[in-house]
Amino acid sequence: QVQLVESGGGLVQTGGSLRLSCAASGSTLDLYAIAWFRQAPGKEREGVSCTSSAISDGNTYYADFVRGRFTISRDSAKNTVYLQMNSLKPEDTAVYYCAASTEPGTTVRGTECYRFFEVRGQGTLVTVSS
Repeated sequence: QVQLVESGGGLVQTGGSLRLSCAASGSTLDLYAIAWFRQAPGKEREGVSCTSSAISDGNTYYADFVRGRFTISRDSAKNTVYLQMNSLKPEDTAVYYCAASTEPGTTVRGTECYRFFEVRGQGTLVTVSS
């Protein structure tokens, strides 16, 4: 079963950028759909983005509040998925998690797919200062 480790979080000023990494071991990450979701202090989890397995339709979905600022990408050679975050805002402050489907070839719709994915990383904290 795939195991995930996130990294890349940190402190950044408003308008800055960060790139989060979700590195996999145990299996080939391209086979699985990937979700990024976040949880801010005192708030519920919210889906940020979902992307289908690279061997299915490969479609990617973004939440309205990040569309145009965040981008998912895959690096097959490094078995890693990235979340490039630009134009960061204080309201983006949260712990960010990646999650993966357990079935190869999974196709996703929308940005709430993380709710169905049991394989999750430990999270990485992103803090955006105003």
